[in-house]
Amino acid sequence: MTIDRRKFILAAPALIAACAGPQTLGYDGPKVTSIMAFKSQRKLYLLHGNKALKTYPFQLGFAPVGHKQFEGDGKTPEGTYIIDRRNPQSEYHLSVGISYPNARDRAFAAAHGRSPGGEIFIHGTPDVVAGRKDWTAGCIAVTNPEVEEIYAMVGDYTPIFVKA
Repeated sequence: MTIDRRKFILAAPALIAACAGPQTLGYDGPKVTSIMAFKSQRKLYLLHGNKALKTYPFQLGFAPVGHKQFEGDGKTPEGTYIIDRRNPQSEYHLSVGISYPNARDRAFAAAHGRSPGGEIFIHGTPDVVAGRKDWTAGCIAVTNPEVEEIYAMVGDYTPIFVKA
């Protein structure tokens, strides 16, 4: 069987896109200047100045009350961090990284002879846990369509404020 050149040229972009992982949306609206996450309300706000551009409900770590202190404690960090990385190949659809642990978090854990943990993200939700409440190991989980919007709207170095 032969593939004619025109069919190959037309099919190549689709093949490349299929290998690239989840597709992300484009965004050309106002810049997201900060993110506010209120754990007790389970609400995440993408802000431009003091105006909310988008609001999302979310799920937390399996031990949702209190600030993350140690690896494996199931808590979601509280405090001021930045978005410091993104993962288009995340096990949880897409994800943007939160800069936990900061220097204070590392010092506290070290003073107790423990690891602070890490790898905290805003990420999507695998089908296996959809609908379960507070199931992550400390991350902030939103739906897959929501994380696609967040991934497109939020740039690296955006501050994120996580409150109780």
